[in-house]
Amino acid sequence: QVQLVESGGGLVQTGRSLSLSCVASGSISSINAMGWYRQAPGKQRELVAEFSSSGTTNYVESVRGRFTISRGDAKNIIYLQMNSLKPEDTAVYYCNAWSATMSPYDYWGQGTQVTVSS
Repeated sequence: QVQLVESGGGLVQTGRSLSLSCVASGSISSINAMGWYRQAPGKQRELVAEFSSSGTTNYVESVRGRFTISRGDAKNIIYLQMNSLKPEDTAVYYCNAWSATMSPYDYWGQGTQVTVSS
């Protein structure tokens, strides 16, 4: 099993920055991919940024150039640096870890609210 704990988030004005952190614990050697998703009210959860299982770094087009996903020195920590925030970035942000071998395969943090005021 994997446990994910997010921190960061909050309320900011348009154009400002926020940083999110996610710490994974438990069977972290079974993790094949980690990333960030978000879900806005009335919308489906969407991938924001990830370190994929194939080793690539991927971003949703709407955040490319503004958000940066990174890892800590300890591979069980990931960050999401969010710059030039827009009101449409308002959502609950979730840390995700995916394991190819360990059910239930997808693990989620509790989510952290990011609100961008105009």
